Amino acid sequence: MQWQERYELGHAAMDATHREFIDRVNALAGAADDAAVAALQALIAHTEAHFAQENRWMQASAFPPIHCHVGEHERVLAFLRRVLAQAERGHPGLARQVAGELPAWFEQHAATMDAALAWHMRQVGYVPEAEPA
Repeated sequence: MQWQERYELGHAAMDATHREFIDRVNALAGAADDAAVAALQALIAHTEAHFAQENRWMQASAFPPIHCHVGEHERVLAFLRRVLAQAERGHPGLARQVAGELPAWFEQHAATMDAALAWHMRQVGYVPEAEPA
């Protein structure tokens, strides 16, 4: 998965976090069997922080469709954790398979839910304090 200009949402922190997400997905896609579990764990750790950051922004900026967006985050994390459990039980190929599924999800999520959040934050003048991704 390559970063593309169309992924830019005009929110520097969000765009940087999305770039890191793509880097983590690519690391997982290229991981050997003996490194796939660790790569998926790293992707999950990033995604937990990534989603928590967006959840804080939604809460602080009074984002109207917060429940829909947070629900999507929860579903994706639950799925990744289920795959991790299977990978840890001796199925590392499942971890890499997820890396093949995530680009389509990311493109849809970023173009709809995250774009709406970035737009909303601009409209209400919400600028989050500097925080880790």
